[in-house]
Amino acid sequence: MQPDAWRDSDLFRLLVQGVRDYAIFMLDPGGHIVSWNAGAERIKGYTAEEIIGQHFSAFYPPEDVSSGKPEWELRVARADGAIEDEGWRVRKDGTRFWANVIITALHDDAGELRGFGKVTRDMTERRRAEQQLTDRRRLLTHLVEAQEQERQRIAWDVHDDTIQAMVAVDMRLQLLARKLPEEHREMVGQLDGAVRATISRLRNLVFRVRPPGIERQGLRDSLAVYLADTSMAGEIRYGLEREPGGDAAITIFRICQEALTNVRKHARASSTVLDLSTVDQGFLVQVADDGVGLPDLDLNTSHFGLIEMRERAVASGGWCTVTAREGGGTVVEFWLPDVRP
Repeated sequence: MQPDAWRDSDLFRLLVQGVRDYAIFMLDPGGHIVSWNAGAERIKGYTAEEIIGQHFSAFYPPEDVSSGKPEWELRVARADGAIEDEGWRVRKDGTRFWANVIITALHDDAGELRGFGKVTRDMTERRRAEQQLTDRRRLLTHLVEAQEQERQRIAWDVHDDTIQAMVAVDMRLQLLARKLPEEHREMVGQLDGAVRATISRLRNLVFRVRPPGIERQGLRDSLAVYLADTSMAGEIRYGLEREPGGDAAITIFRICQEALTNVRKHARASSTVLDLSTVDQGFLVQVADDGVGLPDLDLNTSHFGLIEMRERAVASGGWCTVTAREGGGTVVEFWLPDVRP
C-alpha cells in the first residue's frame, strides 16, 4: 500500500472509531464482533474488551434470538448485499432501545465474503416523539369527534325543542291577535315580531353550530350560506370532482368557517375567494382574502383558531398552511385525503 493510501486508511479508521452518534462495527462471516467504535460503546454499553469475539445476537431481545432473527438478517444481507431494519435492541444493562440497523455484506476483490459491516443508530427519542405525536393526534381526533357530536346534540335540542316551542308561541300570538280588539293588536303584533326575530336568530345559531345544509344540500350551499352570513363580498370556485363524505365535508366546512371568521375579525378585507379542487386523490381548498394580512404569522404559536385549523386537517390525514398572499392578504390552504373507496 502506498504512503498516501496508508494515511487515508488510518484517517478513515480514526473517523469510524471516533463517531459517537452511530455504533459502527464489523462482524466476521459467522456474526461474531471483530471491531468496536466509540459510538457502539456509548449506545450499547459494552467496552471493546467485553464484546469483541461475542456473537452479535447479544444485542437482540430473547424473543428475536429464539426466532432466529439475527441469523436471518445475515442470510438476507449475504443474498441481497444489505438489509435495513428497525426494532428493539438490548444494551449491556438489559434495557431496550429502538434502533435503526443496517447490515452490509463485505466481499474481497475475489468476491469472497469477508464479513459484515453493521451500523446502528439509537432512535428511541425519535420514536418516543413520534409516539407522543401519534397519541396527541389520536386525542385530538377524539376531541374533534366529541365536539361535533356535542354540536349536533345542541343543534338538535335547540331545533327540536326551543325553536319548535317558539314557533308554537308565534302561532298562538297570531291567533290571539285575530281575536283581540283593534287597540291591542299592535302590541301583540310587536310581541309576535320579537318572537319571529328570536326564531330567526336561533335558526342562524343552529346553522353555525351544525349546518344542516351539509347533509341535505351539500357542502357548496352550506359554504355559500355562511359566506353570505359574514356580509363580505366573496366567490366560491367549486371544482370538486365528487362531493366529500360526511366527515370530510364537516372538516372542510369547519376550517373554512374558522378562516372566514379570522378574515371578518382581523383582515379588514373587501373580498374573499374560496377555491375547492380535486388534487392528489383528495380535496384541496384555498381561502384567500385581500386584507391587511397577518404579520409575523406562526401557525404553531398563533391564536387558537389558526392552530385548530391545522390540527383538524392533520387529524384527518391532511395538512394546512397559512401564508401571505402576493399583493396583500392571506391564503389559508389545506388538503384532505378522499378516503372513500
